[in-house]
Amino acid sequence: MNEQHQQAYLQFLKEILRATAQSKGNAEVVYPLFAANTDKLNNNLANILRYWPTSALEEVPVNLRDCIAANIGNFGNRIQEFPLGSKASNIEIAIACYEIVLRVYTRDTFPQDWAQTQNNLGGAYHNRIVGDRAENIENAINAYQAALQVRTYEDFPLDWAMTQNNLGNAYRERISANRANNIEEAIKAYKAALRVYTYKAFPKYWATTQNNLGNAYGDRINEDKADNIEDAIKAYKAALLVRTYENFPQDWAMTQNNLGTAYSNRINEDKADNIENAISSFQAVLQARNCETLPQDWAQTQNNLGIAYYKRIKEEKSQNIEKAIDCFNYALKVRTREAFPQNHVETLDNLGMVYQNEGRFTSAYDTYKSAIATVELLRGEIISGEESKRKQAEEWNQLYRNMVEVCLQLQEETLAFEYIERSKTRNLVELILERDSKTIFPPKVVTQLEQLREEITKGQYKIQNGTAENATALAQHLQELRERKKSLEDKYLPVGSGFNFGKFQAALDKNTAIIEWYITNTGLETFIITSDNFQRLQLSTPADNQALEDWNYKYLNSYNKDKTEWITNLASYLTQLAEILRIEKIIKLIPETCSHLILIPHRHLHLFPLHALPLADGSFLCDRFTEGVSYAPSCQLLQQINLRKRIDFKSLFAIQNPTEDLQYTDLEVETISSLFTDKEVLSKKQATQTALSQASSQIQQTNYLHFSCHGTFNLISPQNSCLLLAGAVKNKKLDLSKCLTLGNLFERDFNLNQCRLVVLSACETGLIDFKNTSDEYIGLPSGFLYAGSSSVVSSLWTVDDLSTSFLMIKFIQNLKDVEDISVPVALNQAQIWLRNATKEDLQEWANNLPLDSTKKGKIRRQLRNKTVEKPFKSPFHWAAFTAIGK
Repeated sequence: MNEQHQQAYLQFLKEILRATAQSKGNAEVVYPLFAANTDKLNNNLANILRYWPTSALEEVPVNLRDCIAANIGNFGNRIQEFPLGSKASNIEIAIACYEIVLRVYTRDTFPQDWAQTQNNLGGAYHNRIVGDRAENIENAINAYQAALQVRTYEDFPLDWAMTQNNLGNAYRERISANRANNIEEAIKAYKAALRVYTYKAFPKYWATTQNNLGNAYGDRINEDKADNIEDAIKAYKAALLVRTYENFPQDWAMTQNNLGTAYSNRINEDKADNIENAISSFQAVLQARNCETLPQDWAQTQNNLGIAYYKRIKEEKSQNIEKAIDCFNYALKVRTREAFPQNHVETLDNLGMVYQNEGRFTSAYDTYKSAIATVELLRGEIISGEESKRKQAEEWNQLYRNMVEVCLQLQEETLAFEYIERSKTRNLVELILERDSKTIFPPKVVTQLEQLREEITKGQYKIQNGTAENATALAQHLQELRERKKSLEDKYLPVGSGFNFGKFQAALDKNTAIIEWYITNTGLETFIITSDNFQRLQLSTPADNQALEDWNYKYLNSYNKDKTEWITNLASYLTQLAEILRIEKIIKLIPETCSHLILIPHRHLHLFPLHALPLADGSFLCDRFTEGVSYAPSCQLLQQINLRKRIDFKSLFAIQNPTEDLQYTDLEVETISSLFTDKEVLSKKQATQTALSQASSQIQQTNYLHFSCHGTFNLISPQNSCLLLAGAVKNKKLDLSKCLTLGNLFERDFNLNQCRLVVLSACETGLIDFKNTSDEYIGLPSGFLYAGSSSVVSSLWTVDDLSTSFLMIKFIQNLKDVEDISVPVALNQAQIWLRNATKEDLQEWANNLPLDSTKKGKIRRQLRNKTVEKPFKSPFHWAAFTAIGK
């Protein structure tokens, strides 16, 4: 802003603070001032608030600062509740106010005022629209917990109860951390609040908290689901003792709607009666919610009523289905694509499922198509952080899965495959594209896309917050902007709706075949793709799914409980998996001219060494393809990685045994580094987080990044999966701040644009979060692919130190010895060599390694102790590592 504009904002700020002081924050006094200056209720005012009062307070006598802080706090309260202008900006202004107040009101000097402000700040962060939603809720939780340090049950019971209720709401909506634990914390907080909010003393607050408690029980993951629903029904019924239609019609309608949902999901009692109760509840709600005065709430109830009618057991089935369809169509009159796109998708999804389950596949296809088109328009508008994006992707993924099933029912197999690809690894692909956007898009297009995204976001806020002057016209304008933005993206990006199977197939090398698996609700789908053919293995049944699930449970249970038993039975497990996947039938569909195979697994199939599946003739899948077997998370990601031209393999950056407890890591790194003249090795205690960060400029020029260390995969918090660096373990506890985590790879500016290969020679570095339902590829390899490497080699289990060292050395020897050899070929050849090598072969090979006599003697003794002629024949030793990418 120029000086004139700054002075105008400062003058308004002084005026509003004066009015707030004189009226003690009376809304009737300050709201007209707000209304007359809505053009100044924006982020400029929030920014001025962050610096002007701070500097001005320094000039005010100490005994007056608390007075000024109180006025600023009152201003924050009023602006947060102000119904006009931009709600997003109003909340930002409120947050700025509370931050200033907390510089004056400290816990030591003004404990009650400090706690009150922390509570208000928590509310502002909880309702915040801009920024990362997950981070905002974390800030809200932190603020509420801070308030509770002063607002104790003993000293300030009513304030304590209020903040406990607020904290419960924040935990219930929490995105970060474990969902089940978050709900338990919410229930705990609501129950705490009810110690003070009793039916007799505070009936209204009691009813509100009972309603919130019911919601938490409805969301609960722990404990018995049937019991949780009963507890939810009990809480809603309690709330309705106070929330009557006569006294609190809208609160009554909200709780009745919640009660209807609970009855709809009820497990205990008679199912038919439960659905009738749900229908009665929703129909009752419509007495207080009508389309004219409360269109959004009315539409929500119509959507819920449609679900209940579809589940209905009593009455004529065909009539119930038509009633359900009518309800969903009623809801869509309000939940339009333009005004409420996410609600629009939700209702279309419900409508599509009705059509699909009733065998009306053409109608289901049209409905899902419209829903997915809206989803893909929305993706660029989710600005609330990657965790939020992933959660949203999980919600939407079932929609894609249903669409795939419908396309297959309509025998539109290519279309089904395109929808599979449109759903898979979308966040990772988009992150990579965003990272590389300035090299993908022309500069003018980058600017256009940024402007469109900003204008759409601002307009959507106005519609959803009811501040648009003409909501219908604005919604139509936003739709046009979305279409324009999508058209620009589709022109340059072959992903999502822009992914075209025909173009992808035409770009495939004639010697390459792809096997892609996809797990639907009804079976396991397998697609075989070559440059001139597309086939579906039509043998899928629900029994196949169950067989795979049973095998998966048995395999993982054995791996997690008894490694010795798992290693002993590994070959048998892989034989069973080959039969379940029908690998022999698949192989017969691949032309013999195809010498390179790319495997694209789905969900938990990413955890298994599919390249090591045994064939009927005694060989393995990787033996069948002379140009190697590689992996990719999706075709979209594959085509993006294939654009990375990384021909050099001259420079090495290595991490060597940072925890100093791996016996053969030193000989591995020493041997590999001897093959390079341009190299940097951080060895043992040198391999710290700090040293790795300081070497970032050198890493940017590296062709090959090698980690020979410990690794671990964290299934509960995949972003905490890590490679252990020096100092990572202290008193048998892992310090993530001393590790390189998956989260670090996405947060930091690791630029691997010269990197051909990252090798993660450690345990479990190739595992991914197979439990998430978003079809995302979440694991350490994804972090290095995002950072720019064209290939990542990683492991699927806890590997043996000696055999891993042999495998890694031979693998890199292959890459250095043969010109133009690919990563998959070099790795597969090393695996075959290790599998077939005798003790004598290995000893002769080791004798030629550039190691001192002590290390060679150590190897000799270890080989001599092996009791079998081929000591590493078991797939445990050779099959753990996979080549992902190019």
